[in-house]
Amino acid sequence: MTTQYDNTDAFRGASFTSATFATAKFRDCDMRQVKIVDSLLVDVNVSGEIRNFLVNDVDVTPFVEAELDRRHPERVQLRAMRSADDFRAMWDTLERLWTETIARAEKLPEAARHERVDGEWSFVETLRHLVFATDAWASRTILDEPTPFHRLGLTHTGYPAADAAALGLDLGARPSYAAVMEARADRMALVRGIVGSLTDTGLARTCTRAPAPGYPEEPGSVGGCLRVVMDEECEHRRYVVRDLAVLEARRPG
Repeated sequence: MTTQYDNTDAFRGASFTSATFATAKFRDCDMRQVKIVDSLLVDVNVSGEIRNFLVNDVDVTPFVEAELDRRHPERVQLRAMRSADDFRAMWDTLERLWTETIARAEKLPEAARHERVDGEWSFVETLRHLVFATDAWASRTILDEPTPFHRLGLTHTGYPAADAAALGLDLGARPSYAAVMEARADRMALVRGIVGSLTDTGLARTCTRAPAPGYPEEPGSVGGCLRVVMDEECEHRRYVVRDLAVLEARRPG
């Protein structure tokens, strides 16, 4: 039986010598300053926030970032946002990209849209998470609504289940694709409304409400909150496109 370790710091500062981690999985883990020496790293898949990542004494971070930017130029556009017009143009890009991606997903059967690839979120689960992200970073922070959360929203994996339930979220729900798309369309329209009336001065307006209980109680700006929303949209679409290719390959023709 596989041993499961959750919410533990038992391995902080630990040293492993001649240990086997074959087929091990690390999710939502703090691995800063990890050092791996003289080890066999074959067929390893690493994703997350990567900085100063040395492989055989070479920092591969710039190569990874450059390749991701080549594949997904919207990332460059996101980083370049400064004015309200830039934010509107970025949302235009995201709407266009998601329209293309939705059309691609809808060519698959309903079951495939609920299918997980290598343990990652399914297409429907990803959309549910984006519903939550919009509720948290747009409705709650920017619009200052205390409880804007849709029942079908899906938090990030490290968020306590009890806290999610207190927000009215049903993490165990198995909704239809159509039900999730209805909530998703409403949230997309909400962001469209925010960026549509956005001004350069408005970007700097302070937002004092945290995105959700348990998040740091730190004031942010409208622009900063919108960046989080749009970054979530970019990165999760990137994951979706990766997994759609797998799902399509499983269904030839």
